[in-house]
Amino acid sequence: MPMMLAGAALILVIGGALVYMRSSGPAATQPAAQTAPLPAVVDPPESAKLGPHPQENLPPLPFDPEPPARPMETVRAAYKFAAEHPEVLSYVPCYCGCEHSGHRGNEDCFVTARDAKGDVTQWEPHGMT
Repeated sequence: MPMMLAGAALILVIGGALVYMRSSGPAATQPAAQTAPLPAVVDPPESAKLGPHPQENLPPLPFDPEPPARPMETVRAAYKFAAEHPEVLSYVPCYCGCEHSGHRGNEDCFVTARDAKGDVTQWEPHGMT
């Protein structure tokens, strides 16, 4: 009987050792799931720091010799939104190629200049297209 107990104990020790070795081996320690690196924190554009910026007196829209590509009420609404919401449009990229002309975001497609208070003083005609 003591031999049987010793044999059972030996089997338990060997089995425990095998389980331990398998759980701590390279197969069990798989690399953690790869995650995309976080983007670098960048300072917001100056106009985005204005936040929503209601503006009562807007400069006249920059008409080309050609009529706008959209109905005038839509064009006016887009330019008004650009004037009053630089915190949105400054983060919206433009995909028409104007980024090669120095535009940093979609706001630059509508607004050329703002005064010290943030009011639009000059429109960008590019938004008419």
